[in-house]
Amino acid sequence: MREREVQEITQGILDEYGSGIQVTQVQTQKADPPDQVIDAFRDVQAARADRERSKNEAEAYANDVIPRARGEAEKILQQAEAYKKEVVAKAEGEASRFLAIYNEYTKAKKVTQERMYLETMEKVLADIDKVIIDKESGSGVVPYLPLPEIKKKAN
Repeated sequence: MREREVQEITQGILDEYGSGIQVTQVQTQKADPPDQVIDAFRDVQAARADRERSKNEAEAYANDVIPRARGEAEKILQQAEAYKKEVVAKAEGEASRFLAIYNEYTKAKKVTQERMYLETMEKVLADIDKVIIDKESGSGVVPYLPLPEIKKKAN
């Protein structure tokens, strides 16, 4: 305890007893622990120092990790938000495309069906090697310019 605290506590006890004594000053002089407990006293002091050091290390670690984790969380949230916007925009685009095709379909069913068939076949057959066979021609095989092979050779 500090000298001031000791003075107040002692004065309080003396006043309770009605001793009439007034403590005017408390001065701590040499305060070494007894020889029998000096090692334990040093161990306590070392433990207190270790506790303070560990506490400081933990706070430094928390001050390093927590902001990084918050930053990573914010990055993930931003990526999720961007993905959400992308998916919504893509869905809205597909819906508007569907409505446009539907409106054309209601105006001219046969033409729209033919166009949809041709677009689908174009997508399906885009990366496939093709041989065209015409049943109506005499030989059956129609000569064609092999553009995919020429394109492959050019690359």
